[in-house]
Parts: sequence; C-alpha cells; structure tokens
Amino acid sequence: MSDVILESALTCPKCGHEKTEVMPTDACQYFYECESCHTLLEPLAGDCCVFCSFGTVACPPVQQDSGCCAGRGE
Repeated sequence: MSDVILESALTCPKCGHEKTEVMPTDACQYFYECESCHTLLEPLAGDCCVFCSFGTVACPPVQQDSGCCAGRGE
C-alpha cells in the first residue's frame, strides 16, 4: 500500500486561482472559499468533497480505496 498524500492543490473553476491545502483525514471538506474571487466551491455530482472535484489529489479515503468519506457512519 502506498503512502497517502495529504496535500492537494485546489483550483477555482471560476477564476483559476490555485492554492495548495492540507486535506483533513477525519472528515470530508464539503465547502471551500476561493481566497481570490470568494466563490464557494462545493463537490461536483458524484464526488464526496472539494478535493475530489477541484484538487490535484483525491481525498485520503478515496486514495486508500476505502470509498467516499461521506458514506462513513451509515
């Protein structure tokens, strides 16, 4: 099993601003505000978090093939 990557560069689909952030390992991040244009990013249909939709690296649970973090605890 490979190591989980915890940093992902989020790119705003509205203005193209990119910022590298550390992903949470214990929860999904459903919302992210672009610091450039202040657009509130939300996951695209079928994705569990903003990192899966707009990041360069999928969230830790998806990387580990343990499924979407949104389905935990059901």
